[in-house]
Amino acid sequence: MAEQSGGIRYETVGSEYFQKRGMRRFARVGSLWALGVGAVISGHFSGWNFGIGVGGWGGLAIAGVIIGIMYIGLCFCLAEMSPALPHTGAAYSFARSAMGPWGGYVTGLAENIEYVVTPAVITFFVGAYLGGIFETPDAFQPVWWIIAYGVFLALNLLGVELSFRVSVIVTLMALAVLVVFWISAIPHFDFQRYALNMGVDETGALVELPEGGGPLLPLGWSGVLKALPFAVWLFLAIEQLPLAAEESHDPKKDMPKGLLLGILTLCISATLITFLNAGIPVTDGTHTGAFYLGTSAEPLLDGFRVTIPGLAKVLALLAVIGLIASLHTIIYAKGRQIYSLSRAGYFPRVLSVTHGKHKVPHVALISGSVVGFLLMLIVFWARGADAGAIIGGTLLNMAVFGATISYGFQAISFILLRKNLPNINRPYRSPLGVPGAFVTLVIAVVTLYMQLQDPIYRDGVYCAAAWYAIGLVYFAVYARNHLVRSPEEEFATAERAKMKAMAH
Repeated sequence: MAEQSGGIRYETVGSEYFQKRGMRRFARVGSLWALGVGAVISGHFSGWNFGIGVGGWGGLAIAGVIIGIMYIGLCFCLAEMSPALPHTGAAYSFARSAMGPWGGYVTGLAENIEYVVTPAVITFFVGAYLGGIFETPDAFQPVWWIIAYGVFLALNLLGVELSFRVSVIVTLMALAVLVVFWISAIPHFDFQRYALNMGVDETGALVELPEGGGPLLPLGWSGVLKALPFAVWLFLAIEQLPLAAEESHDPKKDMPKGLLLGILTLCISATLITFLNAGIPVTDGTHTGAFYLGTSAEPLLDGFRVTIPGLAKVLALLAVIGLIASLHTIIYAKGRQIYSLSRAGYFPRVLSVTHGKHKVPHVALISGSVVGFLLMLIVFWARGADAGAIIGGTLLNMAVFGATISYGFQAISFILLRKNLPNINRPYRSPLGVPGAFVTLVIAVVTLYMQLQDPIYRDGVYCAAAWYAIGLVYFAVYARNHLVRSPEEEFATAERAKMKAMAH
């Protein structure tokens, strides 16, 4: 056992340790693009619209532009770091090389919150859509959740080849459904009447303007800031792509292409869905347009009820494919993220064992899914009629909380790697450089601050903070004394040793 700085200790393991944790290479550019876009695409079906409810349409739209800039900067950072450090650890791996074991673990733990909670939120939306399509009672929701988790966990357990093929198919189908909606919405589109049908009363609360024509920013710039956490849902999880590095044939060439093609696709889709879904007469019978859409659990289904009413349920069933695409791909990412931290000893090592035949991290996939599902059940049983609002809103904020922290740390990692490890091989260099990473960091910090200001969803942030606290105690008490020199750990320690040698 060798001790490193900061009280970190590595244990020696035999070759059989890594043989039990082997993976198989399969992905190329198309598969990586589908993995990134598919992970995010559910956010264009549900979730983003809650930002309208706190900032008005204009507040969400401007927030979307700001968050889009953050993600573009992040993707350029990842496009440089991932081929330079092509390990499954991704965010944890980058931070580990830049900031040491504690920095790596803090970053990895933030991402862990995101990847365990996000599938739970998506599963909730899948249940909401299926419940609306098949008109099942609210009490039936956990059955839909079991079905969703069970099917896509099974697909991920059957091998990386099947996982990526399913990702490509469902991502293309999800985009096709969105294209159908965009085209069908055009004849019904009235921006002034429906997207701008929100104003404020004498108390400062949002109210519906039946004839539309309201201000672009009914709540001013405070509405933009409040909408930032919800705009994240339009891009959340594209950063998972580097987790596929050890299952990609040529991550040094393909990863930058997959990331940049993915963010371009998402920027186009996010622009169209926020304009068109809010600019048509969606309604619950009482409220209409953007004012109603700000509280809808199924905005795309509401849109199809307007644009193609005769086939609304059929198209809504197809719309579930978008949610399925994200559920499938984020379950994939969750397994790899847990696997990487476990393989290096930050999490219990048993979680990184891979299946002998399929070479997938089956223990990590199953355990992460069980935790997410139990989290949903606890909320469902504890809150009763309010469970949907808590899962759809608070857990969404919890996932964004973890993600935003990881974005900030990844931007810092990029800056520190440029400064402290300037000579590592970088097959791709970000044209935005350190300034782009700094802008990403600033927007991430502001978004995180705004989450803490939201009294409705603050409980979700507190839950994520508790998750963080438990993880940090585990690392401080046990894991830091039992780390393993996994590929990313070996790379980080070797590069730091080179830097020290050069300094002397």
